[in-house]
Amino acid sequence: MDFPPGILVDHQLRSLLGVAIQAAPGADPPAVAQIQPASIDLRLGPTAHRMRAGFLPGTQSIEERLRSLSTERLSLEGEGAVLERGHCYLVQLAESLALSPDLSGRFNPRSSTGRCDLFTRVLTPGHPRFDVAPTGYRGPLWIEIAPLSFPVRVRRGDRLTQLRLESGRAALDAQAVAALHAETPLAYGNEGPLPLDRLSLDAEGAIALGVGLEGRTPCGWRAASAENVLVFSGERAHTREDFWEPLRPLEGVTGSPCLLEPESFTILASKERIRIPPTVAAEMLPVDVGIGELRNNYAGFFDPGFGDPLGSDERPGTPAVLEVRAHDVPFLVEDGQVFFRLRFFSLSARPERSYGEGRPGASYRSQDLTLARAFRAD
Repeated sequence: MDFPPGILVDHQLRSLLGVAIQAAPGADPPAVAQIQPASIDLRLGPTAHRMRAGFLPGTQSIEERLRSLSTERLSLEGEGAVLERGHCYLVQLAESLALSPDLSGRFNPRSSTGRCDLFTRVLTPGHPRFDVAPTGYRGPLWIEIAPLSFPVRVRRGDRLTQLRLESGRAALDAQAVAALHAETPLAYGNEGPLPLDRLSLDAEGAIALGVGLEGRTPCGWRAASAENVLVFSGERAHTREDFWEPLRPLEGVTGSPCLLEPESFTILASKERIRIPPTVAAEMLPVDVGIGELRNNYAGFFDPGFGDPLGSDERPGTPAVLEVRAHDVPFLVEDGQVFFRLRFFSLSARPERSYGEGRPGASYRSQDLTLARAFRAD
């Protein structure tokens, strides 16, 4: 089955269910409900292995690594199991791949995964890179899960990661991004679309965007020391204050910056509003470590239509939520400081629906400083 170059979209992904995207042994077939406009959610299998260490898949098989590194097997059936903070777990996903020679795959944590401070990465046996399925890959998929702030209960079938399939080369170069922004603005400020020179377009075609602190009360949410168990799949199951504390600007300091404590996990939001037209997708990338010792953006894939207004009464663009962890020393963050890059990709076809359109549950389409779906806003 041949596809035009670009990231595959919903109706193309549907055609690959049971073909290139298959069920792992003992798993139910992948369902249409897992498909997003330009990605597909992947499900956890029935067993989690508590590991002594993470590892890159290489010459040794996953099964051999499990024999030497697994310390405990946890059943994810029924009510599931609690994954303890600070430990590493390995779970086989309920999907396997049988890609044709012209298709490759990339994996991203889902938005709710990153916002719960669940560090995840996908392993494809025999391939020495995380979160990549090389062209023509055929075989199982495994996910490494490490809760970093809270103990988390997960169940078989929970969706922590998503897959996007790519035919040929999909990344847009700087010239194509500039033309796209002229036709359909990609970022907005309070005064409307940002001029191209404010996007800091780099040689790779990525635009640089900043963190927004002014006008937000609080300016962020910091993970609190909590022994409460977070239920990953629990829609609005938890009170926000049981897991988070507000981050407020420093008093008496010019510009009212915020202070990120070492190794603390913080939810912030972008200063700019982002708009992903229905003809492209985007991925959030980290900035040069030379601007600060921090890790940001665990989950960074934007389906086509994110921030695209559904009605004439909606303003275009939606802030991006930033998942940030400072390292080593306290780090001062100022309003507008460059925090991430956004890279754009062509689609193999136009999707049948845009992000959030016709979705039965909540989406992050109208988000601002929004926590994961497991948390109530009250």
